[in-house]
Amino acid sequence: MALHADLIFRSGRIATMAGDRRIVSALAAHRGRIVALGADHEIADLGGPGTRVVDLQGRTVVPGIVDSHAHPDSYAIRLAKWHRVGPERIATRDELLGLIDRTTRDGPRDRWFAGYRFDDRKTGGYPSQAELDRAGNGRPVFILRTDGHLALANAAAFAACRIGADAVDPAFGRFDRDPRTNGFTGLVRETAAHLFLAQIHAADGEGEIADGMDQVFREALSHGITSIYNSLTPARAIRAYQRMKDEGRLACRMGIIASGREDGLIEALTQAGMRSGFGDDRLRLVAVEWCPDCSTSGRTAAYYEPYVGTPILGEPENNTGMLLYEAEDLKRRAIAAHKAGHLVCIEGVGDRGIDFALDAIEAALAAHPVADHRMRVEHCCYVTPPLLERIKRLGVVDSSATGFMYDLGDAYAANRGDAAMRWMWPHRTLIDRGIPAPGHSDFAVCRVNPWTAMWSMVARKSESGRSLDPHEAITVHEALDAYTRLGAYSGREEHEKGTLEIGKLADLVVLDRDIFAGPIDDLRETRPLSTWVGGVEAWRAA
Repeated sequence: MALHADLIFRSGRIATMAGDRRIVSALAAHRGRIVALGADHEIADLGGPGTRVVDLQGRTVVPGIVDSHAHPDSYAIRLAKWHRVGPERIATRDELLGLIDRTTRDGPRDRWFAGYRFDDRKTGGYPSQAELDRAGNGRPVFILRTDGHLALANAAAFAACRIGADAVDPAFGRFDRDPRTNGFTGLVRETAAHLFLAQIHAADGEGEIADGMDQVFREALSHGITSIYNSLTPARAIRAYQRMKDEGRLACRMGIIASGREDGLIEALTQAGMRSGFGDDRLRLVAVEWCPDCSTSGRTAAYYEPYVGTPILGEPENNTGMLLYEAEDLKRRAIAAHKAGHLVCIEGVGDRGIDFALDAIEAALAAHPVADHRMRVEHCCYVTPPLLERIKRLGVVDSSATGFMYDLGDAYAANRGDAAMRWMWPHRTLIDRGIPAPGHSDFAVCRVNPWTAMWSMVARKSESGRSLDPHEAITVHEALDAYTRLGAYSGREEHEKGTLEIGKLADLVVLDRDIFAGPIDDLRETRPLSTWVGGVEAWRAA
């Protein structure tokens, strides 16, 4: 019996993104994998009675986007239970306070108002704790800044968490205080914010994550994302993803980067004999991760030189940011995980934070040398020339937070100065030095849409048009490569995805324009017309 392709694309411009940069007009897939690429006449004979044939009418096709660092699990919960207060919805402080007031007038007095994606720079600054108290009508109010590292809490929220006026700062965190009165300003940093998050998330269940993920997947697919690596994945999200896989609800392919924030999780995975790569092409344990560095836009990331610009009330003097682990403790964790066969990811944002992450990676390699280890520095924003040399020497992957360029670029320039943009996300130099630098969104810190970040990589501008230094501009092809081939490479999945080649998964996106030929400014307006996962149409534009 003759075997026929399940799917044939013809009459298009299919960018394979393989090393030869081949562009073909036709593609055939069978049982979810690509079986042929070439000209229309070369593929036509592979069709049969049950073959779905798609006439692309000259449209451009690219590999499915691999977002190699995001937080879909927490985004799912926030979509379901929190209030989105980003600048796309809330333009001023008065609008924010009005929303809180309307929402908290009725209902139980212990019901929290929780907001996410707050951007103080774009909505008129931080409200005071007194303003949040008045707006909250006696209910606890918690507003998470867009970076996820800082938050605002009113007096009722402090009381709900049993944090009194004389409370000492937690290790690796800070309750900001007014230097005139020593009272709380309401701004809480890093592990201090985690105290409130733990209280709010205590009731979250696996079912709620799974239900919220249905909406996350729809949004991701609408932007052409077919694979998501979930950064800092907790155990309950791992269980939720396994439930969704059993139920056939994993619309995108999921990579788990297990969370070092959850006590015992990585150790339990190791004890069970699991290592990076465990799973299949729909759900896989990709890596493990620790987060010792913080937020540049929130003025907490670790740099050697102090922050510039206007300090926040209660901010430390001569502020150079903070780190969230003791050096020897982080080295011990990294060594143990690396020896157990895990791909180790460590966050580093500022130059001091990146050096701190590299110290732990270098210790792991000294204890257990591996040539192709692919250990990653997550976000890896301020990569100065000495850091470039060190990353290259150690063979580390620069897991670049390119989503920050578009959404947070203005804050980076304001907090670090325009001159510092020369070495912020330096993709031209990274590519020229042969350092693998996949791009990622870090959503819901930033928007899910990868095309705005790719535009920033090419144009070297923020959302507002502020220059991020044109010396590090790259081509459209190079930007897309960071979100496809290199994304898959960073999770050791390049043999399965990231390029369109025979034998690989038929994950691909039909675009509404030729991104390689149009004006640069058109890139951020790119819209997928359809997104395909394993040769099946998973999403189609209305």
